[in-house]
Amino acid sequence: MSGRVVGSELIEDARQRGRIVFEILPGDIVTDVARETAARIGIRLVDGPLEKAAPVGSDGNTFMRRGLYRRSAKWVAPARNVKAKARRFSKIALIGAGGVGGNIAHLAAMADMADEIALIDIAPGLAAATALDLNHTGGITGTKARCIGGENLAMVSGADVIVVTAGRARSPGMTRADLIETNARVIRSAAEAIRTGAPEAIVIVVTNPLDEMTVEMLRATGFPRERVLGMAGTLDSSRFRNALAMAAGVTPADVQAITLGSHGEEMAPITSLAKIKGRGLDKFLSQEQIDACVKDAVTGGGQVVALKKSGSATIAPAHSTIELIDHIRGARSGPIPVSVMLEGEYGISDVVLGVPAHLGRSGMISVEELRLTDDEQQALNTAADAIRKRLGMNS
Repeated sequence: MSGRVVGSELIEDARQRGRIVFEILPGDIVTDVARETAARIGIRLVDGPLEKAAPVGSDGNTFMRRGLYRRSAKWVAPARNVKAKARRFSKIALIGAGGVGGNIAHLAAMADMADEIALIDIAPGLAAATALDLNHTGGITGTKARCIGGENLAMVSGADVIVVTAGRARSPGMTRADLIETNARVIRSAAEAIRTGAPEAIVIVVTNPLDEMTVEMLRATGFPRERVLGMAGTLDSSRFRNALAMAAGVTPADVQAITLGSHGEEMAPITSLAKIKGRGLDKFLSQEQIDACVKDAVTGGGQVVALKKSGSATIAPAHSTIELIDHIRGARSGPIPVSVMLEGEYGISDVVLGVPAHLGRSGMISVEELRLTDDEQQALNTAADAIRKRLGMNS
């Protein structure tokens, strides 16, 4: 092995670097002058190679704390951010055990969201049968959640979260607005039971027409706006993302897009903020394609109704509702589109509209106001006016 010639200059260099040990590797030749210099200045010559300790790793947060501390000894490191564990509810109640309610119960049970999941439906035996069917999966899934079912609305008693899906579904040719009078009666009946049996619950309305029925639930329960939410924007945004992904030839995971406004003809997909792989829509799609995706999102529910002939979508609305519940229990974070009563946000008041909001244990925490284009803001105003008109409210 070829080595170095270690002279006095290398020993002097080691001293200047603050070293007290100089490692002599196999093959090195040490001059007599180097040995004399080392002895004179107090550097010990040691045969190597020496076994070195592994370097101590440091994450970015620790590195920054050390740097800031060196700048100012008075600086105090913030408490470590510990991710909160998702809340497990004592009870979730579902008023309506049909396609949407049954799927929500299934997903909630598989995610082990609650100790008890209560299904309620006026159809004799439907809720009880669905609950029993779900309990029979326990031997396979091992879920701890137990399901109960019945026809009595008093079963909502003690629920932390109540999802209302009951009501007449659309038939081909019907709009969501055609269901107002029929389903308003269902909402008022459910609200009476909720107000009495679960006065602290968070209520999620899925019954159509969703924005109008959320207003009815607020009126009938007298609950604050933070605890009465409408599931719409999550579903509409999912449909919009899916349409954009299909048009661009990417997966929905590559798409960021949100839909606000009403859950109906006045829906407002926000194209100005939509991204595909982090870039604007115009990098992947023509304006004609973008317009087609907007139309697909607005008519997505109607497309399902037309194909089924009887009834409406069930699977996507269930997943959308679970997304809201996940935000409430802390399993997800960040803003999510949800229908809430506005109190000045986006310049709109006294009407329920789909907007991005932060959710938590107490329901809605705050509305997040996005920077919209003039056309998008006008679309929100138009949706608000349309909902007020359908409910007989003054604009």
